[in-house]
Amino acid sequence: MKAQHRTMLAVAAAAVAIAAPGAAWARDVVIHAGTLIDGVSDRPRRQVSIVIHDERIVAVTPGFVTPAGAEVIDLSRKTVLPGLIDTHVHLTLQIGKMQQQLAAVTRTAYDRTLDGVAYARITLMAGFTSVRDLGGYTPAIVALKKAQQAGTIVGPRMWVSGSPLGPTGGHADLANGFDPALTKAEWSDGVVDGPEQAARKVRALHRDGADLVKIMPSGGVASVGDDPQAQLMTDAEIKAVVDTAHTLHMKVAAHAHGTKAIDAAATLRVDSIEHGTYADEGSYRIMKANGVYMVPTLIAGATVVDYARRHPELLSPSVAAKALQVGPLMSRNAYESWKAGVRVAFGTDAGVYPHGRNADEFALMNQAGIPMMATIQSATSVAADLIGDPADIGSIQPGRYADVVATDSDPLQDNTALQRIDFVMQGGQVMKRDNRPVL
Repeated sequence: MKAQHRTMLAVAAAAVAIAAPGAAWARDVVIHAGTLIDGVSDRPRRQVSIVIHDERIVAVTPGFVTPAGAEVIDLSRKTVLPGLIDTHVHLTLQIGKMQQQLAAVTRTAYDRTLDGVAYARITLMAGFTSVRDLGGYTPAIVALKKAQQAGTIVGPRMWVSGSPLGPTGGHADLANGFDPALTKAEWSDGVVDGPEQAARKVRALHRDGADLVKIMPSGGVASVGDDPQAQLMTDAEIKAVVDTAHTLHMKVAAHAHGTKAIDAAATLRVDSIEHGTYADEGSYRIMKANGVYMVPTLIAGATVVDYARRHPELLSPSVAAKALQVGPLMSRNAYESWKAGVRVAFGTDAGVYPHGRNADEFALMNQAGIPMMATIQSATSVAADLIGDPADIGSIQPGRYADVVATDSDPLQDNTALQRIDFVMQGGQVMKRDNRPVL
């Protein structure tokens, strides 16, 4: 028995040693970066070493160094950046996979969850190591987030809102346009009428695992019968959401196209305005004064215009008409808000266009007039600030997760370069190398 006891103690001690920080199983890596855009500096650096221990960056040093025992990853001919962040995606949705209204009644929440597994992987392979998901059935998107955190699936780090909140008949009411006899649980999951119901729903989202709240104070484009220029949530409803969410340390993202809805939401201190199509100088003053971010989603606007012109069969007539009206205005808003000093965070509305093309947004932002370094920072340090986790993501600095991407081209000279990410590391693990996934 004594021998058996000693054996058991030895096994236990070995297990503790393996689990202990700094144990022999720890992994050291150094990346030799030819050009480094670190997400916070206004100028790139040349020939830099990024030293990584396990999942975190421990040093960023000039020159190419090789610490003893470290694995060397040679990116000396590439431009290296922090893992990119998209602050507005829908990982369980895909307009165009089949006609949208048909999909709503033929595909279940389980189908969409499995779709999300594929779309999460595609998004990560495009170089986006973190995302905010701003609209998916709460149980489905929370399950997807938990699976990624557990390592069960491959995908970006996720901050999720669950079902967006809005009034009956608004952009959050997924029953719009259907026979009233038809119903699904997810169609009414985000419908709230009145401030008390709104506050109660925020508490339920927090309980159910959402990280933030999305509201729909204006009508939308890809929904039937509501007006993008109308404010459909009352000020009292918006305030109830914001006050309750902020008490629970949850941020609030507001889908808002019309000026009145934008101004009301920004005055009531939401954290971001999504789309912001009809914002004006007054809107920008309110947003800047209250620290509200703009998330322009230009590729979404361009995509719905393309659908309306080339594939109108994918959209209902009212949606197509709204797309042609709203889409062309979004680029102007992105530039004007940035020029006015509003903090612009990168977001694309992925799911309105095919997943994996998130980086197309960089060229659209640049074409709108925003300098390329500012567009890159919008998808790195600015996006991390909006999410609320700059200590972990959004820059290549000591202490941050080793989320690193690379491309052969110079994105400061070629605004399409980030559409060709050929190296992806997430938390110190190489996920894509030489443009091929690493399993």
